[in-house]
Amino acid sequence: MSRKSYYFTSESVSEGHPDKVCDRISDAVLDALLAEEPLARVACETFATTNRVVIGGEVGLADQHKLKDYMERIPEIARACIKDIGYEQDAFHHATCDISNYLHEQSAHIAQGVTGQAGRDEGAGDQGIMFGYATNETEALMPAPILFAHQILLKLAEARKSGKEPLLRPDAKSQLTLRYEDGKPVGVTQIVLSTQHADESQSSADIRAIVEPYIREVLPAEWFTDTTEWWVNPTGTFVIGGPDGDAGLTGRKIIVDTYGGAAPHGGGAFSGKDPSKVDRSAAYAARYLAKNVVAAGLAERCTIQLSYAIGVARPLSIYCDTHGTDRVDPEAIEAAIPRVMDLTPRGIRTHLDLNRPIYERTAAYGHFGREPDADGGFSWERTDLAEALQKAL
Repeated sequence: MSRKSYYFTSESVSEGHPDKVCDRISDAVLDALLAEEPLARVACETFATTNRVVIGGEVGLADQHKLKDYMERIPEIARACIKDIGYEQDAFHHATCDISNYLHEQSAHIAQGVTGQAGRDEGAGDQGIMFGYATNETEALMPAPILFAHQILLKLAEARKSGKEPLLRPDAKSQLTLRYEDGKPVGVTQIVLSTQHADESQSSADIRAIVEPYIREVLPAEWFTDTTEWWVNPTGTFVIGGPDGDAGLTGRKIIVDTYGGAAPHGGGAFSGKDPSKVDRSAAYAARYLAKNVVAAGLAERCTIQLSYAIGVARPLSIYCDTHGTDRVDPEAIEAAIPRVMDLTPRGIRTHLDLNRPIYERTAAYGHFGREPDADGGFSWERTDLAEALQKAL
């Protein structure tokens, strides 16, 4: 029997965190290529440190003549990301940092398993297991700790960029511990917020005075008590931040990107990968399915697992876990899923309309729990499959 009363903690990191700078650049590179060619193949990795960004990986275009022109744009794309995030530090500045591009053509041996051929649909870009999760504890059908940890940092970023809080800088981390009763969040016991700031004379108390109103704006007022503990910049001064303070890598924040540890993760990162890579597209599909199971009222919580083999189109397995909250047999849900959605790589991309430049915006503040955009961004957050699932059952 699952526990009903407990404490659970999740963390988030801002767009200025070194790893998120790298995720942003990798996804911006992906978007630029998809804008040129919707079926482009991209696997882009980024490394950032003091005044240096290194970009590498594989690219595949049907029109290879475009590739040279595209490669010349890479430094410009990276600098635009760094500038928008807000880095103008002496040791990490969008205009002066050194940018090295080592992207090259995709391996023909990988391409042969992924590209569709006569009599055979395109296969998955790699083997792997992907998970999706949803819970009705929030309106976004996301676990509350990670959802609110993201929202706090997003509020602070908006205040920083608007000029409302000029003393804040891009690098920041948040962490929330929530108290659950009867399986639902009812209070916040610990708040951790570390943010880069402008002046070494600013104390932790000074920073708390800046950030506390934004934190209280995000969390329900009744969740705060006299025993709620606040840890704002607990080590003191945090002026040196971003890639100058700590090196960054693409794909190193996969739990921040997903469910904050409240659900399993298959291990594959998302950023910099085109949607033929099931690490990304099947994880989006699994979230879409889990969210629609909960939205349809079939369960209060749902985990979906999908598995794939490289070069094989169909998923090898579909697993549904409703954590004892189901109103319908999970095996029946498993049987209904392939009747309402084609889970081949091509089917996922078509159903969710993934062959478009919609990925740079996913690089910070979570890939899940966001509002679907009018241009197709975050299409996996729609609940338009709920009725079809109900009918299939």
